[in-house]
Amino acid sequence: MAERIEQRLEDRIPELEQLERVGLFTPKEIRAVLKKASALEYKIQRRALRKEDFVSYIQYEINLLELIKKRRARIGYSFKKEEIESSIVHRVHSLFKRATGKWKEDVQLWLSHVAFCKQWVTSKWVLVTGHLLCIKTNSFISSVAALWIMAAKWEMETRLSSESARHLFLRALRFHPECPKLYQEYFRMELMNAEKQRKEKKEFEQAKMDLGEFNYSEEILNGELARIIYRDAAQKIKGVEFHLAVLSIAKLFDFTQDLQKEILESLQTEYADDPLTWDYMARRELGLGSLKSTEPTTKQMKVSEMTQREERCCAVFEEAVTAVPTEDMWKCYITFCLERCNRKTNSEELKQKVKRSLGNYSNKTRLFLLTYLQLLLESNLSEKATEVAEAATKRFSLSAEMWQMRLQVLIQLKNDNVTQCFEEAFKHLKSKVCGTLPLWTLWVEWSEGTNSKQDTEALYQRSLNATAPAESVTMKEKYLDWAYRNGGYKKVKRVFTSLHENRPLSLDFFRKMIQIEKEQESCKMLHLREYYERALREFGSTESDLWLDYIKEELSHPQGKPENCGSIHWRAVKMLQGDQVEDFISKYTLLQTGHL
Repeated sequence: MAERIEQRLEDRIPELEQLERVGLFTPKEIRAVLKKASALEYKIQRRALRKEDFVSYIQYEINLLELIKKRRARIGYSFKKEEIESSIVHRVHSLFKRATGKWKEDVQLWLSHVAFCKQWVTSKWVLVTGHLLCIKTNSFISSVAALWIMAAKWEMETRLSSESARHLFLRALRFHPECPKLYQEYFRMELMNAEKQRKEKKEFEQAKMDLGEFNYSEEILNGELARIIYRDAAQKIKGVEFHLAVLSIAKLFDFTQDLQKEILESLQTEYADDPLTWDYMARRELGLGSLKSTEPTTKQMKVSEMTQREERCCAVFEEAVTAVPTEDMWKCYITFCLERCNRKTNSEELKQKVKRSLGNYSNKTRLFLLTYLQLLLESNLSEKATEVAEAATKRFSLSAEMWQMRLQVLIQLKNDNVTQCFEEAFKHLKSKVCGTLPLWTLWVEWSEGTNSKQDTEALYQRSLNATAPAESVTMKEKYLDWAYRNGGYKKVKRVFTSLHENRPLSLDFFRKMIQIEKEQESCKMLHLREYYERALREFGSTESDLWLDYIKEELSHPQGKPENCGSIHWRAVKMLQGDQVEDFISKYTLLQTGHL
């Protein structure tokens, strides 16, 4: 190894001599470079290679190149680049080659090599990318696809070679035949190429030049290659998002009307039940011209024009929520209406129309009202949300979700009737014990910040009896946490004692108490044993880590008894079931050898 390092350092001598001779570096600086290079070389020649060492070495060499560049500019010396910079660049390439050979799946490493080549050796970086792209790595599909796109873009925009870009996209699609982004960018590239050729042809025709030797293909000029790409992609990639993305690309080019029409028809045929399709079709009306043939010329006419477009949008949405009456569809409709109502517009007619359309709560579904309420809250329309929430709980009085939304509105507005509304909610939901946990959680959290400690504790105790057994587990955990935050150790100890026989209980309930005990200055092993024993009584057959933590506590606590570990181990093996036994034994062995 030493001989190899010495050889590498000797290979640097010619470039270092040139740096000193031309006055770019001083003798002292040359010695410092050699010393640093020696240290870096030893790191990358070790048996156990680390990626960080390669990165540090590469960064040092790049910094050296930057320093040389600055000093050249300062003294105005531009000669001997072949002997100096080229040697360093070659060494950086070699380092990148070794690193990417060792860590083939590290896309960031490849990207760094590409970036270096683009800055210092622009003619090679596509070859670097091409090498990377031959690697099939499913876990890095998106990143690798991005590199294919980068390479194709460079061919198209820098080398002005649409043919090379096309070949790169075709190679990429062999590796990733279902990558939407690749298809989108390939589609865009072919349209850009068509637009470029159309402009060239137009300029030549205006100059009255002979087009015979240029051989412009009508298929390319009309975007037929892009159409083929779209049709191929549509067979492999499903979903409205892809079609909309391709359509938005096509709309950037003024010669794609027929292509846009085909994509739109495909969208409406294949995804007629998708809310995104309806949302696009409705919003599309905003961009379409007026039904009138004349263009608006005054402010009043412009307002009238926009009003007509918005009404057409609403008409499409009304049809949509009838055809596809889902929550997502309603959300699209409501979002649109709120957007239009919140904009600065003189169209009061639309606002009134929207209020009439959305405000007839008696005819709306529970799904609609939940969505509508959520969007009103997000839009800070609190007063409107209060009105809607009250009407909603009258219409769907047995819906816990609806009551929760109404209470959130009242709490947000700091309304005086919050407690009364909670009582009213549970009066309606008394026959529906299961599913009320979010309401109890909301009530106690609100009470913590508003009511006295006595009232809040009474509320916690009331919730334990009012919730379903499975849901009461969460309330017990919250009660324990609240008791510690508001009453300290003595208070939480009393709460734990009152609850530890009140099943069902969760493992987190016991772990919380164990953690609280360990936070005390006078942490007592006697108390920890009690908590662990109670937890193991409930979860000892399924939680191998709980047994291990108990053993660790006996070994590490000042009051612990290591002699108890054998007994705990025997009990664990006897009580644990299935794979938990093997898992416990394996970890216990590691613990004994000091590896856990």
